[in-house]
Amino acid sequence: MIVKMRKLHLAAMTYDRDALLNALQRTSAVEVRAHTPLEGTNAPVQDSEALRTRLAQAEGALSALSSAAERYYKEHKIKTDDLKDGFEVSYTQFMKAGEERAEYEALIARITSLTEERSRLTAERDRAQRTALGAMPYEKVKLPRARFGESAHTLVRLGTVALAVKEAFCAAFSALPLAAEAGYVAGDRFVCAAAFHKSVSEEAEGVLSAYSFQPAPDFGEETGEEYVLSTQRAVLELDERLIENENEIAGLLPKVRPLKVYCDYLGYELEKSELSGELLQTERTFLLEAYVPAGAEEAVRGAIEEVTQAAYLDYEDVPEDEIPPTLLKNNPVVDNFEAITNMYTPPNAREFDPNTVMAFFYSLFMGFIMADIGYGLLMAVGGAFLCLRIKRKGTGLKRLSGVFAVSGVFTIIWGFLFNSFFGMSFAGLPTVMPDSMDARWTIAGIQIPSVLVIALEIGVLQLFTGYVCKIVQCWRRKQILDGIFDGLVWAIFSLGVGLAIAGLVKEANISILATVGGITAGVTLVIAILTAGRKEKILGKFTKGFGTAYGVINYASDILSYARLYGLMLSGAVIAQIISQYCIGADVVIGGSVAPTGFLFSGNVLFIVLGVILLVGGNLFNLAIGLLGAYIHVARLQYVEFYSRFYEGEGELFAPLGSKHKYVYLAPLGAGAGKKNVSA
Repeated sequence: MIVKMRKLHLAAMTYDRDALLNALQRTSAVEVRAHTPLEGTNAPVQDSEALRTRLAQAEGALSALSSAAERYYKEHKIKTDDLKDGFEVSYTQFMKAGEERAEYEALIARITSLTEERSRLTAERDRAQRTALGAMPYEKVKLPRARFGESAHTLVRLGTVALAVKEAFCAAFSALPLAAEAGYVAGDRFVCAAAFHKSVSEEAEGVLSAYSFQPAPDFGEETGEEYVLSTQRAVLELDERLIENENEIAGLLPKVRPLKVYCDYLGYELEKSELSGELLQTERTFLLEAYVPAGAEEAVRGAIEEVTQAAYLDYEDVPEDEIPPTLLKNNPVVDNFEAITNMYTPPNAREFDPNTVMAFFYSLFMGFIMADIGYGLLMAVGGAFLCLRIKRKGTGLKRLSGVFAVSGVFTIIWGFLFNSFFGMSFAGLPTVMPDSMDARWTIAGIQIPSVLVIALEIGVLQLFTGYVCKIVQCWRRKQILDGIFDGLVWAIFSLGVGLAIAGLVKEANISILATVGGITAGVTLVIAILTAGRKEKILGKFTKGFGTAYGVINYASDILSYARLYGLMLSGAVIAQIISQYCIGADVVIGGSVAPTGFLFSGNVLFIVLGVILLVGGNLFNLAIGLLGAYIHVARLQYVEFYSRFYEGEGELFAPLGSKHKYVYLAPLGAGAGKKNVSA
């Protein structure tokens, strides 16, 4: 159901504003809106940039600390929930973060400093490592680098060439007049000292360049051996400093969760600061307008009176021309299905909540598509396990797992009706539904798959329910004639269509239903055509009536849309049956007399292993692909076929002050709103 909203008007002293906003946030039952402009008031100038900067710095420090924690826990194989979001904190713990601001700001500064130091040390270490690697070939050079230089008449070049061109390089260089070289092999490089007279320097430099001669680094008065050792020491020193840095960061890892609380607290402070800039004020007072769920008024009043007695507040019903935010209040089962509706568009507060009806049909359709006891058990148990394991309330995965768990129960029921357990059947269990692959019914002389007819009848049932919802929607708004002609007439028409389809099935032998259904559908269609333009002028009446008659074609295509239920169900059933035939045996019935002949009972170890892989992997794949298809196509049927009959949507979900938390779930103190923290 959608909770009725009341409108709160509050006037209080400006110096109480911050404390009052905190009190309203504590109730989790107040959504503040920008105040309607009033003469004699103004909106205060509010600069939130400093808070926004502090929040960005805190988020950056948290990201760095979380990344370090992930690395540390992974390297040390530590299992912990410290990095998971959505943990619950009390209101007292949440507000205490503001009291400990100095400690948190010091922590953020320390994390930032350590992070910057780590980045700097890592860059230095990479450079030192490259230098050390470049020095390695000169380990056997016993002279200082300064000895390889220039004299009055000669030049000496110390460096390396690739070992692959050593012979060619030596031959080319030695062929020069007044030039010689000497060296040794180091890995894949040839280290050499190339000496030549200045008179042939141009030719010598040309040879060096041609063979990609790489000059040695300048290690000054050190020998090559000393230089290599000094570069290695530099790497080791930087490694030690990085370890020290890592240990310091590791000591801060327990601060991840408290820092998340502080980040969310700063987010609330920023929200409050930006909101304060939208509240009207006079010289000494401020004005506030907000939405409060019906039933929470006294709790909100009490929270305000705890702060100050110098405040005026009043409640009124939300004006008819104003659309308040939507607060949904459903039982835990239906609550999971709200996410599916909200993906399309949340209901607006002026219509009735469709989630209960939609949840039934969604589960019915998904169960029909999967239609297997084994798959239903996996869905119910697996979905319930995930739903209970995920602590953060209201998350998409938690709600989705709840949807699968509920749909799993319907899948089990359909599985019993079709007598299917992972593609096999139980001996002695009556098969209520016709065989999904082979059974055919005759309609107007045409053989049609029986289960396809059933899928279409289920579709007619949902369309009928959609028009009933239209009746409820109109009559709640005192639109009696609209409810009759736009809802009741079409609901009876749908009933007639459903009866006619059933009566046309030759094997059912109830042809009287075809007559009754046809007459019912025909009469109601005439009524719908004649009343479609009741609010229009003469030409409008004609065009509306013609449009209604033409719309029967669309109605027929809507019914055919439900054929996708049969298609998805058939594909899953065929795959499950093939898997069972290969793994167990083609003719095996659970509890029957036929001996298993599949891979698992072949006596061949290789076939047994293959059978296990196929049985487990194949069924898991079939379940996963079936759930994906069912999730998408069943949602499509709700949005396009069902909701188009009555649903308006375009609502805005109720978002209490201070409820937009990124990391934590703030446990509400209970304000009588009858609903959990909707933003968690």
